[in-house]
Amino acid sequence: METASTRPRPTSPSASSSPEMNGEHAPPGAETSPGTPAAPAAPADGKLPRSHFTLIALLLVAAFVVILNETTMGVALPPIMEHFGVSAGVGQWLTTIFMLMMAVVIPMTGFLLQRLGTRVSFLIAMGLFTAGTALAALAPTFGVLVLARVVQASGTAVMLPLLMTTVMNLVPPSRRGRFMGNVSLVIAAAPALGPVMSGALVEPLGWRGIFGVMLPIAAVSLILGALMVKDVSERSRQKLDLPSVPLSALGFGGLVYGLSAMGEGGGAPVHPAIPIALGVLILGLFTFRQVRLQRTDDALMDMRAFRAPGFSKALAAMSVAALGMFGALILLPLVLQEAMDLDPLSTGLIVLPGAISMGLLGPVVGGWYDRVGPRPLVVPGSVLTVLSMLGLSTVEPDSSWLLVLASHVVLCLGLAMMFTPLFTTALAGLTPSLYSHGSAALNTVQQVAGAAGTALFVALFSARSESLADQGVPTAESLTGGAHLAFLVGAGVLVAGLLIGLTLRRPEGTTPAVTGGH
Repeated sequence: METASTRPRPTSPSASSSPEMNGEHAPPGAETSPGTPAAPAAPADGKLPRSHFTLIALLLVAAFVVILNETTMGVALPPIMEHFGVSAGVGQWLTTIFMLMMAVVIPMTGFLLQRLGTRVSFLIAMGLFTAGTALAALAPTFGVLVLARVVQASGTAVMLPLLMTTVMNLVPPSRRGRFMGNVSLVIAAAPALGPVMSGALVEPLGWRGIFGVMLPIAAVSLILGALMVKDVSERSRQKLDLPSVPLSALGFGGLVYGLSAMGEGGGAPVHPAIPIALGVLILGLFTFRQVRLQRTDDALMDMRAFRAPGFSKALAAMSVAALGMFGALILLPLVLQEAMDLDPLSTGLIVLPGAISMGLLGPVVGGWYDRVGPRPLVVPGSVLTVLSMLGLSTVEPDSSWLLVLASHVVLCLGLAMMFTPLFTTALAGLTPSLYSHGSAALNTVQQVAGAAGTALFVALFSARSESLADQGVPTAESLTGGAHLAFLVGAGVLVAGLLIGLTLRRPEGTTPAVTGGH
């Protein structure tokens, strides 16, 4: 495979960032950024070379494993608390610290990918994840286990932006939807499958079994990556702006921590409003600094991505979808186990069909996107998500579990019809030099939206159920009453995704896909 290191260096910055080299025309309003050349030109017939296809497949497997790990702690937390003798508040840090590290590291990945290149970024990401997984499997104390989650999250944060950027660099515009469909499988289905896998492993193998099963898969991925992964674009010589690093870490970290603390229903050492307010304030300073730095192409996160056609609209709709997905992901197990009196295994089996359907539909929706564009998919997908929330808002303690299963499947199908078109539309409007920054922005916003969805659903659920309990309503009915309110508000929020979807257009410079080839 030809790499940037074997190609002649362009003689001018404008030549190095020209979208035409990648088979695209520069979209109106999108600015180029010197220092990072375009990706290798796509073949004229639109087919993907086998070496590129193999690279993307490897990245997909690796990304699926690391993202699956993000949501495994919920089911495993009780036996971990019992093993180390810690309280629920302390044990919750295994989840909170993972989200915090993701929020801190992801905004920096745009810089890291351009500075380090594809190969080094992959080796660092999978090396950290593998080391963290091994440390977690052998952790002698709870503190070491928390440290292991920090190391795992540091590697996980790099992997998704790396996967998205590689797809955008290697896949011709007319076929990106199909490949981004596989990316949406990783982003959407893997978190939903995490609790199911955890529940299946904890009982026979114990909580260490979760990490024990992941470790050999991560190690093999790391070894294969060391043998196969090559750089697909030339590295930039961008300087690291040191003041931007703490601004990014404190801003995004404070916002996610505050939202997570709100979603945990109290018990935080400080009121959640304080880190949220400080996070928003610091993010304002971070944004101001990035706008100034991007004039010399030294921004940690280049804000010019937000000015590209369709990027901000797709990002907003994706945020709404992520908010609904993570809100439902946290609330459904509570309703099924606490109100409907189902055991954890039954709960996992009820949500499993939805997660599988989301994963299977992702690549199919990607193929549809290549032919029809975003709006014919996002609009009906949004309608399905709203209808599913309305269905979940009718669940009572004596309702059939089939109602929950059907509503959850409809929700997952709707989300599958939204995520792939939104990711592809957002990144397709960017010039190649902004792919890594756009990918970092997408994944950062997803983390924030996930924390916001958890906080919103849990806060509404807790407030309403406590109010009903104070009025003498039985426990099960008060819990479903709280769920009714949370899911109804969730349906209202998801209407915003429908309205945004009506305004989406196929990015300029892309054409319907041809058939054949990878």
